[in-house]
Formats: sequence, structure tokens, C-alpha cells
Amino acid sequence: MATFRKILNPISLKNLKLKNRIVMPPMCQYSATDGVPNDWHLLHYTSRAVGGVGLIIVEMTNVAPNGRITPRCLGLWNDEQQQVFARLVDSVHAQGAKIGIQIAHAGRKAQDEPNAVAPSAIHYGELDYAGQNLITPKELTTDEVKALVGAFANSVKRAVDAGFDTIEIHAAHGYLIHQFYSPKSNQRTDEYGQDKMLFGEQIIQAARKVMPSEMSLIVRISAQEYGENGFDSDYGIEIAKRFSTAGADVFHVSGGGDGVLCEGKHPEFYAGYQVALARKVKHATGKPVIAVGMLDDPAVADHVLGMGDADLVAIGRGLLRDPYWVLNAQYQQNRSDGKEVQFVPRQYERGFV
Repeated sequence: MATFRKILNPISLKNLKLKNRIVMPPMCQYSATDGVPNDWHLLHYTSRAVGGVGLIIVEMTNVAPNGRITPRCLGLWNDEQQQVFARLVDSVHAQGAKIGIQIAHAGRKAQDEPNAVAPSAIHYGELDYAGQNLITPKELTTDEVKALVGAFANSVKRAVDAGFDTIEIHAAHGYLIHQFYSPKSNQRTDEYGQDKMLFGEQIIQAARKVMPSEMSLIVRISAQEYGENGFDSDYGIEIAKRFSTAGADVFHVSGGGDGVLCEGKHPEFYAGYQVALARKVKHATGKPVIAVGMLDDPAVADHVLGMGDADLVAIGRGLLRDPYWVLNAQYQQNRSDGKEVQFVPRQYERGFV
């Protein structure tokens, strides 16, 4: 097995000092009640901290009740939610990891929400995956759009106060900010239709105002759409540049989210299939990027970093299967030459000798 050269190296993103380049990306657990985290979330995230992950990003956490994908999704719009999140942050910190949170609004993808809203009254598709008719969302008024910018800022401020180390704004995967910058889903005639990136820009600017200046702001974008008539990566680069100027420090680069996949519009699905998008955003903005997309093989993840295509790698499904992905990856590499495995809690050291 090739020696890992990059994935276990530390990195600093402003005041965010990470012990390695492994990111646990947001992955919804659909396990909350009234948006409040519970024992499942405490165990789920803390176990990945024990397992050596450098940066854990809490799943999509919503700025309003009607912004949740399902009623079991997390929220951060009230004091109770904030207080429980603070306990989760403390638990992860106690195990030596850093933790961020993804702040979001689902928009028209909140299909369990009778009051779903969107830039325009256009549903996500004719039918959902179960063959059921989709809700057509209500078009937001201009004043409601402006109020949502404030709602994002409120949730970001609460996350800062809860002790999170970094904030991620979810502007990808067909959720509300993506719906605004996508020409397919935004057919407004007001300022937010004439300038489709304005909503996302204002949210980033509002987030920066309530965050410490030295705290990193991550923005997740879809740098290309994969559905019929979806935008290409050149348009995605313009989004990244605009959001970079607005205050994004790091980009978490993905693609798709605009509906049913269209033949010829999406890449083949293979290890690292979205890395080219991360590389393009990195070169265009000069900002650090997190690469995503079937990077569960540690050798592949290390190669992506070694080639300079990204600064960090997100390991999603691999960390769902194995909370100790980082420890086990290093153990598999080092067991033949007797090297010590980094980041092992003293209680588990016997298992990695």
C-alpha cells in the first residue's frame, strides 16, 4: 500500500486548526424532534470525533420550520435548539475534533411541508421517488426573501454562540439558495430574479457580520447541474467567484441537485467523479476547497490532495459505515512496519498496536 502523504497532515483555515484533512460532510439523520438534537446525534457525531476525523460538519440544520426537508430534520431558530447544540459541541471538542454546522433552508424540497416556499412556484419534478405528486411551492414575496436573509443570520449567530468552530452555508443540491441562483428554478422579475446570485450573496454577507472575523465560513455549492437544461461549470465558477467576494473562505464543491439526471449532462459515477469541479473552483477563486464524491478509498483521497486538486476531502458514506475510518485507514497502512497510528484514544491503543 502506498504511504499516505497528505490526508493525515494538519491544515489551518484562518483560526480553524485541523489535525488532518478528513472532513465528515453533512449527512441527514432524520432523527430530530422539533428540530432539537438528541442522544442519537450526540453518539453519532462524538463517535466520529473519537475515530480521528479532523472536521465534523453537522447535517443540514434549518433556519425555519418550513425549511426542513422532513419534520425529523434539525433546526436552529430557538433557544432550546441552541442549548442542546452547545452540549453536542462540547462533547466533540472533548474528543479532540473540530466541529462545524451546515445552515440551510430546503425551499421547494421541503416536501413534507404544506407551506413550502421557493423563488418561483415551480415544483421539483412531476413525481417524487415513490411516484407521488410533488407539492408546488408558494413563490416568496420580495419582503419574505429579505426576511429569510435575516433568518439565516439568526441561525448563524446562534451557531457561533453554541461554540461551533466553523459555519457552512448550504447553497447546493437544489435547496433554497441553489434554487435562487439556478435559472431553471428562478423565474422571478424582482431584484432577486434579475440578479440570481443576489440572495446567496446577501446571506454570506449577513453571516459574516455575525461571525468573528477570524472564523472560517464554508459555502457548499453545486458547481454544475446534472439535469436537463442545467447550468454548466462555467456558470458554477461565476457563482463561486461571486460568493468568494461576498465572504466565503472555503468552498465545499459538489454538483447536481436540480432534478432528474439527464444523460450527457452528468459525469459517470466513479471514485473522485466530482474532483474536477473542486479543482476548477480552487483555481478560479484561489480559496481552499473540500472535494467530494466517492472518495472512500484512503489512497484515492490522498491522491486527490497530493495532486493539488483539493485541500481537504469529504468522506461521507465511508464514515457512516465506519466511525473509525481514519484510524483504520492508517492502521491498514502501518501495521506491517510497526508505525504508530495517530489520533488513537488511549482507551483503544491496544487495538492499533
